[in-house]
Amino acid sequence: MNINFEILQYYIYKKIIKKKQRETILEDCERLNLTVEKYMLVKNYCTEVQALPALGEFYNLPYAEVDMFDIDDDIADRFSTAFLKKVKMVPLYKTEDGTLLVATGRPTDFNAVSMVSAFYTGKIEFIYVPPTQIDVLMDSITAVRSTTSALQTLQTENDKQILRAAKENGLSTVDSEEGVINAPAVRLVDSIIKEAIPFRASDIHIEPLEKSVKVRYRIDGDLQERAMFPLESYPAICARLKILSGINIAERRIPQDGRINMAINGTEYDFRVSTLPTVHGEKFVIRVLDKTSFRFNRQDLGFTAYENSIIDKILVHPHGIVLLTGPTGCGKSTTLYSFLKELNSPKVNIITVEDPVEYTLEGISQVHVNTKANLTFATALRSILRQDPDIIMIGEIRDEETASIAVRAAITGHLVFSTLHTNDASGAVSRLMDMGVSSYMVTDALVAVISQRLVKRLCPVCKKRGKTTPAEMQLLGLNEPVSIFKPAGCQFCNQTGYKGRIAIHEILYLDSKLKSKIKEGMKADDIRKIAIENGMIELQSSCKEYVLKGLTSMSEFIEINVD
Repeated sequence: MNINFEILQYYIYKKIIKKKQRETILEDCERLNLTVEKYMLVKNYCTEVQALPALGEFYNLPYAEVDMFDIDDDIADRFSTAFLKKVKMVPLYKTEDGTLLVATGRPTDFNAVSMVSAFYTGKIEFIYVPPTQIDVLMDSITAVRSTTSALQTLQTENDKQILRAAKENGLSTVDSEEGVINAPAVRLVDSIIKEAIPFRASDIHIEPLEKSVKVRYRIDGDLQERAMFPLESYPAICARLKILSGINIAERRIPQDGRINMAINGTEYDFRVSTLPTVHGEKFVIRVLDKTSFRFNRQDLGFTAYENSIIDKILVHPHGIVLLTGPTGCGKSTTLYSFLKELNSPKVNIITVEDPVEYTLEGISQVHVNTKANLTFATALRSILRQDPDIIMIGEIRDEETASIAVRAAITGHLVFSTLHTNDASGAVSRLMDMGVSSYMVTDALVAVISQRLVKRLCPVCKKRGKTTPAEMQLLGLNEPVSIFKPAGCQFCNQTGYKGRIAIHEILYLDSKLKSKIKEGMKADDIRKIAIENGMIELQSSCKEYVLKGLTSMSEFIEINVD
């Protein structure tokens, strides 16, 4: 039996691939010596979650995502995390009749099944889960254990006495790099950074208070407290972070910036470090960037079928400027990267200028802004225009000079992508003119403006259905009650009621009617009215649809309306 062929049959049945693709995939799998499961992921035919039902049925096993289970720590502790990660299995819990439930990512690895069975004499039942979810689970368990252990070590009386003695003798707790390397704080710093990865944190906050130091992670847009440790140990923590990020250890009076490059579980991460002097000491904020894992496409980013039809029209333009607007952290750069990835081919020359380069895209020339060397957006853009580009991406239009050069580049035959800080799509037109770009230049250059926000996605495990209240009906513009979902809280979502985020958009596509009105000096509110008449869906309307579909909550809808 050709197992690759049989699995592909299920992929066809589940409409993940088309029948005509089967032979090509089989040939590639044989040539590259890859399993179908791995090949499908590498070629971006589907994600592990999308393939889960097909593979579950193929292996004749119940299937689920591993996060949906409560794991019995006592049982899991009997196994080495390295062993479980290697065999892609994790014991979950024992049922009332004594059956051990085990999640597996490799049901046909009979050696691994035998090894796990040897540890338990009772009945074992298996559930199929995506293999990488087991890796993430094991990494998070390892990171949590490491942080807990480091905190316990740091808080021992012996360490406190050493720190107090050093202070009383007039010595700095760490006078050199060697002192930091030998300090117990090293393990804590490394654990805090590494633990952020499996928790999907976008930022790490380490802030000194009056008597302690607090560590918080920003997850799905919200800060969540992770740890507290004694203020006495903070000088060692600061020094360790500064050494890792190349920041001056002796300077504590001014803000500083640095960067840490670290490989975690085989993946390279870039951590941008920022310090800020406060009354209790220096506060650190660390932005987490996985520079090598950009796999997003438009569907992943939340574009609807209607929005995709407009994006298709935008991306076929040979020249012009396309702007992404929204507040900091709303995913503007991620959306731009997805466009560049789609347009990237051997036939086009794509160059970006960014501050910083967040993701590395193969086949694209990416320039990092360096203000100390006078390499600003404007100066880099002038040089880029001499590099025969077809497509240019500017990380952000911050000043008049950059705006002017970007618009001129768009008019002279280049397709330009950039971001701008405005509240909505129509406001971008006024902002460009405020920056000194004339109205006729704006209308000649501007193709479209996409305004974007991120809303929290309701946890699929614990969200609760309920009828809309009269107040909610009024906000949603409904005449009668409907069922919507509300957040609850469970282990899967860390008791927040939400798991992940999804983008909502409004797309202002400039047709000839809108362009003529802009030339006449029409204001943003009037531009917005005409755009809505032309079919533009507002941010609030997009969020409303997500509420009615059960993807997000009323609180997120209210927040978008307030914004």
